[in-house]
Amino acid sequence: MAEPLNPVELRVLGTLIEKENTTPEYYPMTLNALVAACNQKSNRWPVTEYEESDVLTAIEGLKLRGFAASITGGGRVTKYAQRFTEKLNLGRRETAVICVLALRGPQTLGEIKGRSERTYDWSDLDETETVVRRMIDYSGGPLVQRLDPAPGMKEPRYAQTLAGAVDIASAAAPAHAPGPDRLAALEAEVSQLREEVNELRRRLEAVL
Repeated sequence: MAEPLNPVELRVLGTLIEKENTTPEYYPMTLNALVAACNQKSNRWPVTEYEESDVLTAIEGLKLRGFAASITGGGRVTKYAQRFTEKLNLGRRETAVICVLALRGPQTLGEIKGRSERTYDWSDLDETETVVRRMIDYSGGPLVQRLDPAPGMKEPRYAQTLAGAVDIASAAAPAHAPGPDRLAALEAEVSQLREEVNELRRRLEAVL
């Protein structure tokens, strides 16, 4: 990529990709929903407190690259969608990898597989590794970078390069506390349910 994304652009893009695949009934996303999803406390690293103005500025930056679009349908509220995966012609497997790395920071192959299965149902770890290696060798420039293992870990980690090459020193600290994949799945499920309740509340308030 000619120009790296800034952290807010990366978070907004990753969030749009995630919600398109995990909650398509609420996609494209309103600005309120997008801000809330960017600032989720679960399945995010780092946790953020972005304002609407931050997200709007990021959307404009993504639109200039052809990575996002504003959509005005029959409703009165503008909604937003990602165009990144279409522009780069990424399949579901590549989309799953870039999404989890954009939202959760550097991950091992096992973590990539376990934490992206709501986007793509991997057959095994070998398939995940094959796709990750292909993204490292992507013809338009690497989309993924291999990192040394974090302190106390044996497996190498992998990071997205949409925001530029990852500084090895800054990536030395684990991006998250280690835990079983089952815990990650439960966190994702709770987060999804919370978002659905919030969306229903917003719709009810709009009617009233």
